[in-house]
Amino acid sequence: MSFNHFGLSPEVVQGTQAMGFAEPTPIQLRAFPIVLGGKDLIGTAQTGTGKTAAFALPILTLLAKHGAFRCLVLEPTRELAAQVETAFRDYGRFTDLRVALVHGGVGYGKQREELKRGVDVLVATPGRLLDLLEQRAMTLKSVNILVLDEVDRMLDMGFLPDVRRIVEKISTDRQTLLFSATLPPEIERLAGWVLRDPELVEIGIRRSPAETVTHAVYPVAAEQKFDLLMALLERTNFDSALIFCRTKYGADRIAHQLKQGKHAVAVLHSNRTQRERIEALEGFKSGKYEVMVATDIASRGLDIAGVSHVINYDVPEHPEDYVHRIGRTGRAQNVGDAFTLMSGQELPALQAIERFIGQKIPRLKLENFPYIYTALFEAESLGGKRAVGGGRTHRGYSFGRRRR
Repeated sequence: MSFNHFGLSPEVVQGTQAMGFAEPTPIQLRAFPIVLGGKDLIGTAQTGTGKTAAFALPILTLLAKHGAFRCLVLEPTRELAAQVETAFRDYGRFTDLRVALVHGGVGYGKQREELKRGVDVLVATPGRLLDLLEQRAMTLKSVNILVLDEVDRMLDMGFLPDVRRIVEKISTDRQTLLFSATLPPEIERLAGWVLRDPELVEIGIRRSPAETVTHAVYPVAAEQKFDLLMALLERTNFDSALIFCRTKYGADRIAHQLKQGKHAVAVLHSNRTQRERIEALEGFKSGKYEVMVATDIASRGLDIAGVSHVINYDVPEHPEDYVHRIGRTGRAQNVGDAFTLMSGQELPALQAIERFIGQKIPRLKLENFPYIYTALFEAESLGGKRAVGGGRTHRGYSFGRRRR
């Protein structure tokens, strides 16, 4: 079914088609009529399912023409806010609607100027928005559509009190759309306060990783982790690889070592300046960098096309983070691979992930790698499975040399 069948405006459909999208995804099919009907919505879906378009396309249709500031979209991070603002601009390119972005890490001048010129849709992070409200650089009096996106991430980052302060400044006579990968009790309480008789749209099993991603765990002694990472990158035919570390220090250290190994590497974590973050993301998307090393700041929502491999250098501490991390590959029905390097002390964290997703992740050994003995090899009973270098093909890739 094409985008023409839902009551979306011709200009919005034209913008969507210009982006190369031919037909709606399941969450879009269910969300469009609810949003266009003016109802409140709670949406949960696996990452990479087209969630942003599920609310952006009907909102652009409802707004129709340039007027007052009517729609506020709250995002937990600068990167997500910038990405969603770009999506609104792209989908609305054939309308006269104005979209603006406000977030921290940069000066106030340009943001104040855009607000003065007048906007229809504002995409914002909570902290900077509250700053601008306190400075009386703007008001939320005319907002009648509120989108709370990635709310579980806002909870993790401690933003829910700020979100409540912002919501209190918006008219109760509004339409509210809330999106969250999970709905823990704190978010359910927020939803009960913010939303009015909402419709629930659930796509997929919240705990399940995308079916288009193939998983593998590589048990290894802790002191050999980096050597194994280098060997995997050398023997894997990858387009681009996103490597996750638990800490900012770890991300910087691994990136430095990869650069010494002649890899083109970008780094993304919260200690990087806004300019450095943008340069890293744009460089990774364009192919300037073949590898990006990141903390979990990059695990939620970032839409980076063409990530063929996600590698967990550290096993995530929280099972939900595993699903979000590996969701950076296998997006929009493309296939992808997720490797996790596991040392002995990380076994309990991996077992928690397996209980959470309801499946055992295959354990593999890299052929001809000079492993130091680790009790994991017996405890996890690898069962003789072999991986890269054994002549095996995986997802149609030949594991012999790295693609440039």
